Amino acid sequence: EEPLPSEKPHLEKPQTESTATEALLARAVLGELKVSSVNPDSVQLQWRVPEGSFDSFTLQYRDDQGKPQALPIDGGSRSVTVPGLSPSRRYRFHLYGLRGRKRIDHVSTEVMTGKKEASEEPLSSEEPQLEKPKTVSPASEALPARAALGDLKVSGVTPSSVQLQWSVPEGSFDSFTLQYRDAQGQPQALPIDGGSRSVTVPGLSPSHRYRFHLYGLQGRKKTDHVSTEVMTASEELLPSEEPQQEKPKTESPASETLPIRAVLGELKVSSVNPSSVQLQWSIPEGSFDSFMLQYRDAQGQPQALPIDGGSRSVMVP
Repeated sequence: EEPLPSEKPHLEKPQTESTATEALLARAVLGELKVSSVNPDSVQLQWRVPEGSFDSFTLQYRDDQGKPQALPIDGGSRSVTVPGLSPSRRYRFHLYGLRGRKRIDHVSTEVMTGKKEASEEPLSSEEPQLEKPKTVSPASEALPARAALGDLKVSGVTPSSVQLQWSVPEGSFDSFTLQYRDAQGQPQALPIDGGSRSVTVPGLSPSHRYRFHLYGLQGRKKTDHVSTEVMTASEELLPSEEPQQEKPKTESPASETLPIRAVLGELKVSSVNPSSVQLQWSIPEGSFDSFMLQYRDAQGQPQALPIDGGSRSVMVP
């Protein structure tokens, strides 16, 4: 039943040398792993930590070819979206809670992805299908209608990805769904946690125009909707692997001194898996508005991943 036969959870036994500190480790507990959203090509999972805390999580499963996959997750997260799945297929997911590199607890669940036809309904027309509030209970229905989405803005564009951001000026949403059509015209839907205000959409084609629709949901009701159009960048983003460092200008020393003082610390590898790498870095001096991670994929194609300026780690899938 385990996705990785050799990966059966090796939970650490508390040692008697330091019972106080080891007892804390033993008290970190994972709640049930639940399915919060299912699509033909993705699954959203959620969990809770009823006791203690974890430094990080790892989600493990087998892909369509039977190859083991491992997705590293930040310790503060309580949900994750697993993309790149196949329609109408059963997957078994295993979530491990880690302290340092030690696996302390483990929960599992099985999920069947949706049928391919199910993803075509939301985008049968470009018009948002917003739920009308019912008149049965005006008091209870009035609150969901007050949740409002701000403009959907583009915060980063690369040849293969787009970063979008939005605000919620009024009320709140339980979750969001981003819908668009891929380069082949197939409808795609990306479930997003209700606390998020930005998302990076990977796997796009260069120099292609996309129209994105963001829906705000309360329960399963779509109560607001915003859209935007984006053209992905051309593949010439990485003409060479050499970084083009900006030369400081001498015209205005006072205004130029602050940007020069922003310094990046060493880029370190914090986690390595067969299909992903997690990187981390520090900012010993100053600050940056944003980051851009660039690399070449297995086919030698340039890839660029835009990252928020407040981040200090990134997972490259």
